[in-house]
Amino acid sequence: MLEEGTEEIKEDKMGELRQKMLQKQGEEQERLKAEMQLEAFLKSSLSPEAKNRLSNVRLANQELYAKAVQAIAFLAKSQGIRERISEQDLKSILARLSAKREIKIKRK
Repeated sequence: MLEEGTEEIKEDKMGELRQKMLQKQGEEQERLKAEMQLEAFLKSSLSPEAKNRLSNVRLANQELYAKAVQAIAFLAKSQGIRERISEQDLKSILARLSAKREIKIKRK
């Protein structure tokens, strides 16, 4: 009787582990699909030089890369960009996104 109970518990745990593994695989597939769509969007929206620069930014600064991709997507949707974004345009976008505000402290 004790062995039957432990076998049921083992079966339940194995089922839970299988479910978790399948769920993780599904999430990974969705993430890869979204990443591929993003890459296709960037490839069609950026010049080869700008794409290369953005790849370098991705390696150096993930946060700035995410902000830049959001800005490019916003520009493409709101303004309906008809031509590819050049490297100079990307440089100006990156400069605006990475500009740090100067904090002035006044002492009285």
